[in-house]
Amino acid sequence: MAVSAPTKQSLEELCINSIRFLAIDAVEKANSGHPGLPMGAAPMAFVLWDKFMRFNPKNPKWFNRDRFVLSAGHGCMLQYALLYLTGYRGLELEDLKQFRQWESKTPGHPENFQTEGVEVTTGPLGQGIANAVGLAVAEAHLAAKFNKPDLTIVDHYTYVILGDGCNMEGISGEACSLAGHWGLGKLIAFYDDNHISIDGSTDISFTEDVSKRFESYNWHVLHVENGNTDLDAIAKAIEEAKKVTDKPTLIKVTTTIGFGSPNKANSHDVHGAALGASEVQATRDHLGWNYGPFEVPEDALGHFRKAVDRGAKYEEEWNSLWTRYKAEYSEEAAVLERMMSGKLPDGWDKSLPTFKPGEKADATRNQSGACLNAIAGVLPDLIGGSADLAPSNKTLLKSSKDFQKGAYENRNVRFGVREHGMGAICNGIALHGSGLISYGATFLVFTDYMRGAIRLSALSQAGVIWVMTHDSIALGEDGPTHQPIEHIPSLRAIPDLIVLRPADGNETSGAYKVAVEKAKGIGADHPYPSLLALSRQNLPNLEGTSIEGVAKGGYTISDSEGTPDIILIGTGGELYLCAEAAEKLRAQGKKVRVVSMPSCELFDEQDEAYRESVLPKAVKKRLVVEAGSSYGWHRYFGDQGSSISVDRFGASSPGEVALERFGYTVDNIVSKASAL
Repeated sequence: MAVSAPTKQSLEELCINSIRFLAIDAVEKANSGHPGLPMGAAPMAFVLWDKFMRFNPKNPKWFNRDRFVLSAGHGCMLQYALLYLTGYRGLELEDLKQFRQWESKTPGHPENFQTEGVEVTTGPLGQGIANAVGLAVAEAHLAAKFNKPDLTIVDHYTYVILGDGCNMEGISGEACSLAGHWGLGKLIAFYDDNHISIDGSTDISFTEDVSKRFESYNWHVLHVENGNTDLDAIAKAIEEAKKVTDKPTLIKVTTTIGFGSPNKANSHDVHGAALGASEVQATRDHLGWNYGPFEVPEDALGHFRKAVDRGAKYEEEWNSLWTRYKAEYSEEAAVLERMMSGKLPDGWDKSLPTFKPGEKADATRNQSGACLNAIAGVLPDLIGGSADLAPSNKTLLKSSKDFQKGAYENRNVRFGVREHGMGAICNGIALHGSGLISYGATFLVFTDYMRGAIRLSALSQAGVIWVMTHDSIALGEDGPTHQPIEHIPSLRAIPDLIVLRPADGNETSGAYKVAVEKAKGIGADHPYPSLLALSRQNLPNLEGTSIEGVAKGGYTISDSEGTPDIILIGTGGELYLCAEAAEKLRAQGKKVRVVSMPSCELFDEQDEAYRESVLPKAVKKRLVVEAGSSYGWHRYFGDQGSSISVDRFGASSPGEVALERFGYTVDNIVSKASAL
């Protein structure tokens, strides 16, 4: 309900307090949430959204919009209030009243798939600022690739609000160090410097000079000393930030958390809990807010809603440029248009290499490198790199140079030893909305360092391809610190993450076909990330494997006549052992089926008839062979089957010795199968 505004408050004060009290009232109604940050950060957010940000509320996906990330996602009512007030499509006042309720458009932390206008999913602190670096990478890359001297069609900023918690998390250091190295001048971050975390004053644990840290990262650093009321200083800082084009900017804005609350401001009491009815009223009285819950002054709402006409004008102006661009640079326009549409080039998958049985044995990491380089030639969408392991991960694109400051058109991204930051940056690139397909690589064991980002790629529907090599004890001498054991089953446990463990060249090509199509959401309701687990050791190219079989998740590669006596289920580097063991068992008169299971997730998606055709319920004797934890396999081998697994840490030795000692030999598979 809109009511007339009193004359004693300026229009800017009305607007800022509208943000504050929508946040206060929503948290109070839900009896859950974080009112303090919206109350303190409302002035900087108002200045940014009202005077600087270019966006179209009625078309939240307009390509050349500025991106806004609330890295301090616990304060999400700040963002929801701004989205509602500026007239974003599909978000009504009633949605604010449903804050943190079942299936509402205003969940407890911002979710890009749930609320239009939210660019990335934030909440785990530090992820958002790292996502913002990815968004800025995408803008810089596309601008360098598609802009022309007379036509600039990619030209937008990434703005982010982060807090002390984000700065404490190590991921922010990883990502911001890279942002400074790359000189991402279109990235502007607001540090909400309020000195309060959940435990209390930051003096108890966080006393470093954040500004000096960011200066050492090669950021341009500014300080607004009074972020509570000095709107001119905030605006001036943004103007200065935009003038610096060769560095990202950190604007430290000193604020009071819970500003306006007479008894709880500047304390942790206002950080993560509702104010309470009496303090809400006290805050209304203190700020002269003579409106009921969820009431917005007409003057304030009218001012905010000017964003609708501004946004339509911004997009109209850009559309005119785009029309000219398509006429003058039709080839480039067609590529960008196809990318933005989420489509793939016709016949792109024909570039994937194929392999014949008996062809030279090779590591699937090498075959992965061949696949990446093959598709890079037909997919300009592809951009990514490794966490300082490119020679081992085989992820360098030979047709491109390095993405560096002044060379943003290139596609090899050098992340350095920064797995966690790499993960979140890749998510940001994928969520930019331009159709870019990002990939990030390291050793499989180091997914431990980036699990938060991998999980968020699945939750956020970010079409990232995770390239993980050295996938088992077979990597050898580096020993148990580098030998993954529990990693694959733990990754399979992440909802909506497609884990693929190919066994040879054709399956590796099949894995890339799946991963690229999932990244674009082809044949699905939204994009999905995929994770490839690849071998260091050479593996033979097998009879019966196929690109098409991988898409089914599990399929038969060899069989005997009639109902099998036993089914051998293998994945990755152990599948060829199953194939050889099957031949020995058949020579003993046994009927043996060999099933390749490169992806449990894809197999489980198949209809019951197909799954029954591969793993018939009547065949109870099943042996799973995978060089990793047995966890999760019981649902496939059942009470009368078994597995050859590794349920302890590995050992330092040559890879072939480790495999033998842990039972990954043809003779042991034959023995275990015979015992069944």
